[in-house]
Order: sequence, then structure tokens, then C-alpha cells
Amino acid sequence: MSAPASSPSAARSRRALRRGQRAGVPRRRRPAKVVARRSATMTLKYVALLAVAVIAAGPFLWMTITAFKSGQNIYDPSIKISQLTVANFVGVWEFLNIPAYLGNTVVITVGSIVIDVVLASLCAYPLACMRFPGRDVIMVLLIAAMIIPAAAGMVINYLTLSKLHLLNTLVGVILPGSLKVFSIVLLRQAYLGVPRDLIEAARIDGASELLIWRKIMIPSILPAISTVVIFDFIGRWNEFLWPVIVLQDPAKYPLAAALQYLNGSFNYKFGYIAAGTVISIIPVLIIFIIFQKNYINAVAGAVKA
Repeated sequence: MSAPASSPSAARSRRALRRGQRAGVPRRRRPAKVVARRSATMTLKYVALLAVAVIAAGPFLWMTITAFKSGQNIYDPSIKISQLTVANFVGVWEFLNIPAYLGNTVVITVGSIVIDVVLASLCAYPLACMRFPGRDVIMVLLIAAMIIPAAAGMVINYLTLSKLHLLNTLVGVILPGSLKVFSIVLLRQAYLGVPRDLIEAARIDGASELLIWRKIMIPSILPAISTVVIFDFIGRWNEFLWPVIVLQDPAKYPLAAALQYLNGSFNYKFGYIAAGTVISIIPVLIIFIIFQKNYINAVAGAVKA
């Protein structure tokens, strides 16, 4: 049986209480000790979080400041505005031909993200919204495949690209590893959060599965897609080993691989290394700022679930 409805007297009591509060009846105050204890606890929490933030951001801040220092002041711990200069950025920009390497990195990163988002969302849809024999077995195999390190498949991928004559091409860098198991699992979980009534109603109206995927499912999982974009962007933008293996022409290197030349050519000019690293980090920060709202919503939804 359902719980009985509130009695009229109880409803009148609540209304009288609200009227009394609006009329200025003082509320019961918490003891001063409780308030002080809670304030102290919150203060300690914020101090601890601030300390962690400083520790996490400290190396990046030091590197950014170092990039603006001249050679003789690189290791000076003090920060003097008069000593800041953009000479390191100008030097590394001219030496490395940064625009060309940025272009290569953008092509590799954007191509990988588009392939991963499209294929992962298509693969995850039937695993979440359709029933067919072997569906659960496929999910178990996908999750098990996540424990295999990426380095284990490099030899096979290299031989495959050699047979396809894709070595020393940006396509050869993009294709292997573009579709990630993590993205499939993440988007499948996002699909499971979409109300089944929407899908069934669309099927009753005669919508095809592809139309349901495009018009209903994709708009409903944009936070999860933003999360995939952020992870793919960070991973591909900073990728070093695979491009160096596939590309024999250094002019086709992405920025992360090209920056390694600074370690061998400019060991005595650490400001160049810091400036090049700052340039490579700026696009990552921009992408995170653009997608941070959807990313936070996706993380918050996962915590609630």
C-alpha cells in the first residue's frame, strides 16, 4: 500500500511555519562550536586543494616563465619583468619551421578524432541498443583487449602498412590506433543512459536505426563524445613513438616528434626547449577550455551513476 497522504492539520502546520519564517520568526541557530568546526574543516580542505594545484601546475608555470627568460637568466629563480623576452619563441619558430609541423599535427589529430568518434559511436550503438547473439561475448572481448599494450601491435601494424604502401605517409600514422576500445566502451555506457522509450517510439514511427543513431542518440551523448575528443586530442597531439617509426621524412613529423631535435641541437639553450614545449601545449589547453563543460558533465554523470 502507498503511504497515506499528509493530514490537513500537518499541512496547516507547515504553512504556518513558512508564514512565521517569512514574518521574521528567528530560526534556530547552530552552536558556535559546530560552525567553527565546519569552517575549520572547509578551510583545511581548500588549503589542501590549493597545495595540490600548486604542485601540479608548478612545473608548467616554471617552464612558461623560463620560456620568456634570456639565456643567462634561465636558472635564475627570481622573476623580473625586465628580464622577460620573446627571443626564445622567435628562435625556435625559425629553427623548427613550427607552422609546417603544426600543420602535420593538426592533420593527424583531426583525422584520428573524426575516425574514432564516428566508428566508435557506430560500434557502441548496437552493443547498447540492440539484442543479438554474442553481444555480451563481444563486450567481454573488447574489455579484455584494453589490457593489451599498444606497443604489442606496432610490428603487425608496421608490416601491414608496408604491404599497403602507406609507410612515410600521414595516413599511415592516422589509421592504426584511430579506433579505440576505450571510446567504444565509454560511448556504450552513454547510450545506456538514454531512455529506451525514445528509441522505441522512433522505431514505432518507422525510423531506421541509422536515423535513430543520428537524430536521437548522438545529440544525447554529446558530453561523452566531448570526453572522447579530449582524450584523443591529448593522446594524438603528444604522440611521438609511432610517427617516428612510420615516417622516414623528418619534414612530415608532428610537433611532438620535431621537438626532440631541440634536445640534441640546443642542450645549451634550454629556453628554446621550454618555448617549443609551451607552443605545443597551447592547443591542448584551448581544446580543453572549449569542451570542458561537456567533459565535466560527463564525469559528473558517471559519478552519479
